[in-house]
This record gives sequence, C-alpha cells and structure tokens, in this order.
Amino acid sequence: MSAKIRVLVVGCGNMGASHATAYHNMDGFQICGIMSSGKSKDVLNVKLGGGYDVYSNYEEALEKTNPDAVCISTYPDTHEGFAIKAFEKGCHVFIEKPVADTVAGAERVMAAAIKANKKLVVGYILRHHPSWEKFIELSHQLGKPLVMRMNLNQQSHGYMWDVHRSLMKSLSPIVDCGVHYIDVMCQMTRSKPIQVSAIGARLTEEIPVGNYNYGQLQIRFEDGSVGWYEAGWGPMISETAFFVKDVIGPKGCVSIVAKDAGGSGKSDSIDAHTKTESLRFHHAELNKDNQFVKEDTWINLKDEPNHQELCNREQRYFLKSIHENIDLMDHMQDAVNSLRIAFACDESVRTGNVVSLL
Repeated sequence: MSAKIRVLVVGCGNMGASHATAYHNMDGFQICGIMSSGKSKDVLNVKLGGGYDVYSNYEEALEKTNPDAVCISTYPDTHEGFAIKAFEKGCHVFIEKPVADTVAGAERVMAAAIKANKKLVVGYILRHHPSWEKFIELSHQLGKPLVMRMNLNQQSHGYMWDVHRSLMKSLSPIVDCGVHYIDVMCQMTRSKPIQVSAIGARLTEEIPVGNYNYGQLQIRFEDGSVGWYEAGWGPMISETAFFVKDVIGPKGCVSIVAKDAGGSGKSDSIDAHTKTESLRFHHAELNKDNQFVKEDTWINLKDEPNHQELCNREQRYFLKSIHENIDLMDHMQDAVNSLRIAFACDESVRTGNVVSLL
C-alpha cells in the first residue's frame, strides 16, 4: 500500500462532499476518483479544483481506480452492495450510517469486513464531537436509572426536502437519524435495551404509501432506564422545540442548550444538528428546607468543531484505524446493534405492537 491512502469517493451529496473535502485537505489521503450517478460529482470536482477523475458507474470506478479505501455516502439501499464489493476488492471502507437498509444486510457488511481483514468505520459523527463526549461522560454522574429525551425534527424544504423524500424510499426518519441517538443512549446507560415501542404518521402524499415522515420511539433498558427520540421531516414539521437533548437521573440532569442552533429556521441546517454551544448540569441535592444545595453548572462550548471539522475528525480516525490496525470489532457491533434497535422501532410503528429485544 502506498504512503497515502488512495480513496474512491462514492456519493457526492452533503456528507460525501464533506468527506471528500477532508480527504482533499489531508496529507494521509489521495482521492483517486469521485463517483455519483448524477451531476453532484462534477459540482464537487469543480469545488475541489477540478483535478479528479469522475465516474457514473460504481463497478467501473472501483475497477479503474483500484483504490485502497472507499468512502460510501450514497442512499442507504446501496450501502450493502457497494461495501461488500469494496471489501471483495481488498479495500478499507468508510460508510455513512446506517451500515445497510436491513439488519441482515448490516451483518453481511460486517462479516465481509472481517473476512477481508479490512477496516470498516461507520459515520457516527457524534462519537467524534468533544461536546457530545462530555454530555455522555456527565450522564454517568447522574446515577441510575436514566431518562433520556432527544429529538431532531427538520422543517425541510427545497433541496433538503428532495433529499428526505429520496431517503424515505428506503428508510424512515427514526431509523436514518435515530441510530445516532440510540447509540448515544446505549453509551449513556451501558445497559442492554430490552423493549421498544414507537408511533408514526404519514403527513404527505409525496412519499410512498406505507411509509411515514414523522416518528417517535421509546426504549426500555435492563437497568430501568428509558429513552425517547422523535424525528420528523418535511415542510409541514413544526420548529417548536425541534432541538431537545437532555438526560435525567436521580442526582440531577444534563441538558444541551443550543440557543443559536436551536433557533427558528435552523432545523434544516446540517451544522445546527451537531451544535451544542453549552451544557447545563443541574444538581438535584436539596437541603433540610428542600432548597437546592448547589447552583446549576454551565459548561460553555463556544469553540466546538463545525460540521466540516467533525468530518475531518472522522477521516483522521479512519486513517488511524488503518495505519495503527485498530481493533474495530466493538465499533462495528455497536453500529449493527443501534440499527437493530432502530428497525425494531420501525416494526413497532408498522405493527402497532411493543417489540421485545430479548
């Protein structure tokens, strides 16, 4: 393998363009090709200076570029096939979440990575965000059980509504976005999820019958912890309280307070989705008069990384995993597990039943 990792960029939308920008600016990578089925590859190539070969067919791109690694940021229904072909070609793979559009497909991708003895890094961007890492760390000081409340409603329109409608051909919002926050809940509780229930509604005729663009899920954990997550996509979605992220335990609560990112008109902004700005740590201890012993602690996070820097950090981790041969078994299992929970929630929406994970 050459000193630089030769990477084929597959998918040139929001995330694909950000990952390509990271590769373009990093010494450890060399883009050997850019592939998409539409015009986005040409737009991205111009943005990056116009020096890269572009392709419209994945198999052709894989054969002609003979990359060391493949970055997959296409729609979820292509993930499994693209990833497995990359592993069969002897490539490492960075893949945007979810790993696949079925649990069985995700398991096959993981098996292919193990068989090829190549790295599989999944784009769980919040795992590389220092503020979210702090949020999870502080949750461990709250005692058990935990109550976790999170949402990400998006009043999408224009280009983002086109993206969301395309996504909903294969996945619901609570699966596509929910895997991030389910993963956070699992890190907070360090407990086994045992049961899920969920509801959903189809608020537009612009998506296939049987699909839904609003959903809310609930998870019960073995240690008594519970969590909910809500996600809605579309021009009809309310922006009132679209940004809720907090965790409550016997000793108090920790909340993300994003005064700017949580403001009106920000629900459709990718940068706003990862903004934290500050954490508020409320301490529950009371004195003999039932008054709080300690004032709330504010942790200001003004110098947090933006969306592009988070993608840069993901790719630095990908590079490190290759050069240092990091054991990614837990990483892969966590990605498959969060997807399994998300699809159980999707099953609950479609059947109206509580779904056991035992």
